[in-house]
Amino acid sequence: MGLTNGHSAIVGLQWGDEGKGKVVDLLTVGFDTVVRYNGGANAGHTVCVGDEKYKLHLLPSGMLYSGKTNVLGNGVVIDPEQLVKEVHGLRERGKQVDAENLKISDRAHVVLPWHKIEDNLLEVTSKAPIGTTGRGIGPCYADKAIRLNAIRMGDLTDDAKLVAKVNRIAEFKNTLLSALASAHKVDFTPVNAEEIIATLRKCMEVLGPMVTDTSSLIHEKLRTGDRFLFEGANANLLDIDHGTYPYVTSSNCSSLGVHTGAAFPGRNLNNVIGIVKAYQTRVGEGPMPTELHDEIGERIREVGREYGTTTGRPRRCGWLDLVALKYTASVSGATHIALMLLDVLAGLTELKICTAYEVDGKKTTNFPADNDVLAKAKPVLESLPGFEESVEDCRTFDELPENAKAYIARIEAEIGVPVVFASVGPRRDQSVLR
Repeated sequence: MGLTNGHSAIVGLQWGDEGKGKVVDLLTVGFDTVVRYNGGANAGHTVCVGDEKYKLHLLPSGMLYSGKTNVLGNGVVIDPEQLVKEVHGLRERGKQVDAENLKISDRAHVVLPWHKIEDNLLEVTSKAPIGTTGRGIGPCYADKAIRLNAIRMGDLTDDAKLVAKVNRIAEFKNTLLSALASAHKVDFTPVNAEEIIATLRKCMEVLGPMVTDTSSLIHEKLRTGDRFLFEGANANLLDIDHGTYPYVTSSNCSSLGVHTGAAFPGRNLNNVIGIVKAYQTRVGEGPMPTELHDEIGERIREVGREYGTTTGRPRRCGWLDLVALKYTASVSGATHIALMLLDVLAGLTELKICTAYEVDGKKTTNFPADNDVLAKAKPVLESLPGFEESVEDCRTFDELPENAKAYIARIEAEIGVPVVFASVGPRRDQSVLR
């Protein structure tokens, strides 16, 4: 595909859950270093290798290959307990996970118990909840920006600093969260600093040797000729700056996040592979113009197994939104498209795509910045003939049904980016390359 020439980024171009893990897994063999650059344990990748299924939340999908360096960059927020759980889970399945092949940025911020409590309290007490996963991601990024009460992975390698910071911040958080809970008559159990310190010490017995200055590591590897693959979590429409604000995540999950979240210069990134479902899904709150509330939407959900990797929540399903896709492909500078879950559409006699919105009686092809405007948008749908044939055994574009090829061609024509990959099933080998 030419995607392993130089340095590449894998980014979701919708609201997440597009299947990034499979593409990273397939491409990793052509790279030396795989870097996760944003997000936290609120994201999830399900990767199928043969009959084996792996569910990863923090670890890069490159961990499933031997001989690769995997990096959790400074833009990631790390839940130490979750990360240790994943490390042990892969080790139990015979995978190497140690300081040789996993590097954790000492600048990455730490998700702590008070962040999860705050996350859930804010959702419960708000009159306009965002619909978060409750994993503490937003409050952790907020503390990173506020600076006064943040802890980074490098702090955990210094026991005296760890103890001092946890004690000070726990006292502050208990005061703050107690007041919030009391004002809304919600139960609150104060965090215990000693218990948190003990847990972090235990986690660092596993993670400590992996914590390092990944910025220097990346630049050294860049100088010596390593090829990099950057793995984004979440997706463009959830980007804190360029997504459907405020119903977004708290990090830069477009390709623009590569540069801040991994200290990788923009001039060095050669390819941006945008990952796109053959239809549209969304989890949580916020408008979704093409959402289907009928038997077709339910069929897509069940056939596509559209339930969250992290939360198990059912995903909202609808027709492919090319207004949104054209916008996100532009923001991320997508050079190639990987079209996922094409097999889910097999059996439908008619397919529809959204090519414009109608807002207050006016037609537009621009994706609105205002969430209230998006909520009013009615999709202008174009009908295409479906394909009833199964595509699960196809391995080349020529083998795809004619109507499936026409569907792909229509997507390419609208967004101006070539589709070079199509997924026709969950397994590694169920992939069509152009």
